[in-house]
Amino acid sequence: MKEFSDQEQVRRNKISNIKRNCNPYPDRYEINYNLKEIKDLNDGVNNVKVAGRIVLMRKMGKISFLTIRDIEGSAQISIKIDLVGEKQYEFFKDNFDLGDFIGVEGEIFTTHTGEKTIRANTFVFLGKALKPLPEKFHGLNDPELCYRQRYLDLIMNQDTRDTFLTRIKFIKEIRNYLDNLGYLEIETPILNNKPSGAIAKPFKSYHNALDMEVYLRIAPETYMKRAVIAGMPKVFEIARCFRNEGIDATHLQDFTMIEAYQSYYNYQDNMKLIQDMLQAIIKKMYGTLNIKIGDKEIDLSGNWPSNSFRDLIIKYADIDIAQYNTKELLLKKIQENNIDLESSTPIENLGYGNLVDYLYKKVARPNIVGPIYLVNHPISLSPLARANDEKPEITDRFQLIINGAEIVNGFSELVDPQEQERRLLEQSKLKAAGDDEAMDMDYDYITAMEYGMPPISGWGMGIDRLIQLLTNSNNIKDVVLFPLMRQTINEEIKK
Repeated sequence: MKEFSDQEQVRRNKISNIKRNCNPYPDRYEINYNLKEIKDLNDGVNNVKVAGRIVLMRKMGKISFLTIRDIEGSAQISIKIDLVGEKQYEFFKDNFDLGDFIGVEGEIFTTHTGEKTIRANTFVFLGKALKPLPEKFHGLNDPELCYRQRYLDLIMNQDTRDTFLTRIKFIKEIRNYLDNLGYLEIETPILNNKPSGAIAKPFKSYHNALDMEVYLRIAPETYMKRAVIAGMPKVFEIARCFRNEGIDATHLQDFTMIEAYQSYYNYQDNMKLIQDMLQAIIKKMYGTLNIKIGDKEIDLSGNWPSNSFRDLIIKYADIDIAQYNTKELLLKKIQENNIDLESSTPIENLGYGNLVDYLYKKVARPNIVGPIYLVNHPISLSPLARANDEKPEITDRFQLIINGAEIVNGFSELVDPQEQERRLLEQSKLKAAGDDEAMDMDYDYITAMEYGMPPISGWGMGIDRLIQLLTNSNNIKDVVLFPLMRQTINEEIKK
């Protein structure tokens, strides 16, 4: 039999008392103001009806004060015996606890301490919290518990509420920005026949009805391009994506990204679009382009400079990838320089492009404050990107780096189906040789390309990682509402 703490048992016993007066779990309550609006109402406004969770409460002889809250705001309520009647006042004192929900109707006034307050004429019980909230002076501070019980984290911690309101507002603003530019928001499949769209290790699953293996998408890219082929010149999607790779303070296996594609653009057009868009949204949200990240203040104004892959690796590792331009030469040099690359795939199995990428991530990226655009990626690292006309060994690609984190990845798209087929065949050979992050051949995508593609440029932005930067959060889980966590022992026992 399930055991309860003394506090929980007391709260459960109150349910019977409440039922003698009213339904402890009513089906609705009609409000006419949101809690965030109360602070702006004038004294004397009457018939104000609000509802919320009780988070502070002072029960006294003939008058009690309580604070109710939701994620956007709070309001103080006063309940006086001579306004609600002795029977209702005693019902309130006997049965309401912190964490319970209450509906209130009354008049606005300002206390002598200057706080807008609703003087209740009537109140309604709207829901019993059977478990007590964490003790207010200590709150909920354990990071793992905050991730596991985000609902409590949001109830108890203002910083958490501010973080997720920032995330919600940012996504709304980026939607509005692209909508005003004429982009169409579309949806693409999460279950795919091929793990295409990016170089990453996929999650596998099985589709019982179709009797076939499927993959959770690692990016919506190839389906977004199919939409452009179909005649949608500007498209975007805010997509949940899945990559079965390492986890750390800036990486999760399931994450939210936005991808956008525009016909007749090249990568330089999109570099300007990204700069203009982020500067406009961040200035609107914060009133400034000087953002504090950790102990640094980063200036996001002006034109963001570009740096090449080659120059950054020379600067931070003294290795010229133009000289060490094969897998064998570069691997030998990395080993001679005693550089330990962090890869779930043995580095001997990585293709040249992935080897360059891991080297850059190890020696250069952690030193970049930015914002900068990283350009001139090796072609073997970018199997879906267009080769540069003057230097075909590199691609017309960019990445936006801020404070050592990749925020945006974009390029001029490869629209030549014959060249795309050749590159994907090369990727398939790398995968067969042990590079788990290489891409698969996708003949369905090649077929779509063969019907003709205009010039296209696209980009993808990690929503979680950008919000992590903007909110100065230590861990990317801090900005994901319900991050996946390993099951606890108690959860295993219940199973």
